[in-house]
Amino acid sequence: MTRHPFQQMLEARARRLETAAQRWLPSAQTLPARLHEAMRYAVLGGGKRLRPQLVYASGQALGLSVERLDAVALAVELIHAYSLVHDDLPAMDDDDLRRGQPTTHKAFDEATAILAGDALQPLAFEILATDPSIGADAPQRLAMVSRLARAAGSQGMVGGQAVDLQQVGQQPDLDTIDIMHGLKTGRLILAATLLPCDLAGTADTPVGAALETYASRIGLAFQIHDDVLDETAETAVLGKTQGADRAAGKPTYPALMGLDASRQRARELIDAALEALQPFGPDADGLRALAHHMIQRSH
Repeated sequence: MTRHPFQQMLEARARRLETAAQRWLPSAQTLPARLHEAMRYAVLGGGKRLRPQLVYASGQALGLSVERLDAVALAVELIHAYSLVHDDLPAMDDDDLRRGQPTTHKAFDEATAILAGDALQPLAFEILATDPSIGADAPQRLAMVSRLARAAGSQGMVGGQAVDLQQVGQQPDLDTIDIMHGLKTGRLILAATLLPCDLAGTADTPVGAALETYASRIGLAFQIHDDVLDETAETAVLGKTQGADRAAGKPTYPALMGLDASRQRARELIDAALEALQPFGPDADGLRALAHHMIQRSH
């Protein structure tokens, strides 16, 4: 059966990411071997790779060569992978499945999982600072390191997770949930979309502003659809336990708005994201396709 061109593109870019990861991740044959094995387990062999896909698609829209984007995409994915390893821990979301496989702390042990996440995070910044294929000068590298650090820290992904944990068993309003997910999920999606701007020199231009609007809209739509899938998708398809968020008493969009209203809001956000791409020509078609994919995916 012939694969859809968009699906072929996703798969080709995922293979590029896998190659870059194989090049940068420490070998499981080198000491400390168990730690390196856990790092590789957490990163390699699957996942949606949506954040790296955004790096590639945004870079394409800006006219950057794909070779300059591989290491940038990998850096974003390593931050994402570290966050999943830590989020799955018993002290956090306490999940047993990730991508249809045992979570890292189940496949290894809690201490090794914590250390694997700890090691993946600085590796991301080392890549941005040193990988020659990026073809960046020192100010460009500093801008990328700073952007990714802000997206990952207490004013971004980690801060969002802290708010998420505080809201378990509570009944927050829509604004609170939006803020929480804007930090926890949205900031890394925003960084993935804007890191190529740091390479292209368009971060503080109308082009960068348009991409920022696009990314903020798809980030929220992505999380809403994720919450819908948690309610509706089978565990075998979802790759993690179905209904886990509701069972844990976590605030979700369907719990607050209902499934139909959640789906409608996600569609409206995607429409707004596409509107922001109007200044771009066909080179942004990858970003447009990813926007649709955000709320059409099954896992």
